[in-house]
Amino acid sequence: MSSRSCVALAALFLISPAFGQVGRTEITRWQYGKTGALSITLDDGSINQFRVAVPIMDSLGLPATFFIITGEVIGSRYHGTFVGRPPETIIEETATVPTNQDNLFERASAIGFLGLQGTLAFHTRAGEIYDEHHDLTQACQVIDDAYAKVRQGAFPPLDEHTASGGGRNRVTWDELSGLARRGYEIASHTVTHPRLAVLDDANLIYELEKSRQEILDHLGCKHTFSVECPYGTENQRAVAFALERYQLARNFMPDAFVDDLDRASQKDPAASRNEYVRWQRGPLTATPLSLMKSWVDTTASHQNIWLVLVFHGVDGIGWQPRTSADLKDYFGYIQSKEDHVWVATFQDVAKYMRERMHGDVRSYRHGNSISVVLRDDLKDSSYDLPLTLKTYVPANWPAAEIRQGGRMDRLEVTGDKMLGYITYQAVPNGETITLTPIGVK
Repeated sequence: MSSRSCVALAALFLISPAFGQVGRTEITRWQYGKTGALSITLDDGSINQFRVAVPIMDSLGLPATFFIITGEVIGSRYHGTFVGRPPETIIEETATVPTNQDNLFERASAIGFLGLQGTLAFHTRAGEIYDEHHDLTQACQVIDDAYAKVRQGAFPPLDEHTASGGGRNRVTWDELSGLARRGYEIASHTVTHPRLAVLDDANLIYELEKSRQEILDHLGCKHTFSVECPYGTENQRAVAFALERYQLARNFMPDAFVDDLDRASQKDPAASRNEYVRWQRGPLTATPLSLMKSWVDTTASHQNIWLVLVFHGVDGIGWQPRTSADLKDYFGYIQSKEDHVWVATFQDVAKYMRERMHGDVRSYRHGNSISVVLRDDLKDSSYDLPLTLKTYVPANWPAAEIRQGGRMDRLEVTGDKMLGYITYQAVPNGETITLTPIGVK
């Protein structure tokens, strides 16, 4: 190292208490220094989400996350199938071996893919009983009943029209690609929307991996970040499989700094003392708009709440639909709170939280400038979201130039006669950030 470099290095020193507040830098809890965060999510990909809800959100400049059933998108390569032994062998065995804990998952995986009308409903019912009511015996009985009817020939063949979706009005990958380019997040809701808790390993993996591959092929790596396992399952095995393949699941967020409240939770998010609260709310058809707006107010009035809204149907199409008039009213209300609430996609909020909690920021004084080093220890390159920093500067700085690599901003200083501060964006693990005063007399 040259003598000049040594002198320059010696001129840098860590901001100490004796130096006062000037130069102290913190990562704000939320992007842009907002009070809370909010994500609009829509499940299943029913057509009015795109034909009706998207234009409303476009008009208000609101981003959203769509959890799509990839096998239902026009142009998909991967569709519903059974991975395993020949179904005829399984059907034959059911005549002599009752369904039990050892064979339930295989039989429940196969029952919907026998080429027969009406069998899928038995998978769904057994999955509900097993997953939500934790009743193994009753779930096995449902599957036994289904296979008994199969052996009796009670189900008619599945015709080609029904198997292909019946010509329903469905979204295309080209349309989803256009939404992705405009800032919407397209995320996985599996290939066929099954009850994952009663799938065997091979079929559970198929649903998660092929949905991810479909999204990767059509939209790129950015949209393989998030998944929602259908029916909001919290089955530990299913969620663990999902989190091995996606960085984030709406079903469960295992980070120790998050108090994760699902849609069924009655816990008051304001009572949590965790650094963050992920608070899911599901507006159903009959949920009063006044209650829905109160969720936004609660988020805006506290420091640590991330409100995750879970919508399904729109204007009569899809589960528990809301009307377009409701969405215009509600989304407009959300936009009116943007001074306090950061509205962002599901993955962006999670990225920000994790980058901040894994981040380290240090400030140094160098002559008349302040240098800031921002690092995080996340190894996954998908964590690429800028963080918001707040640096305290001398009160006589009217404005400052902020540089990081090739990026440069000129920002006014906020504060009073004693101390000012600047709030700005910076990239973790990038070049050193330099703040230089502008207009100092």
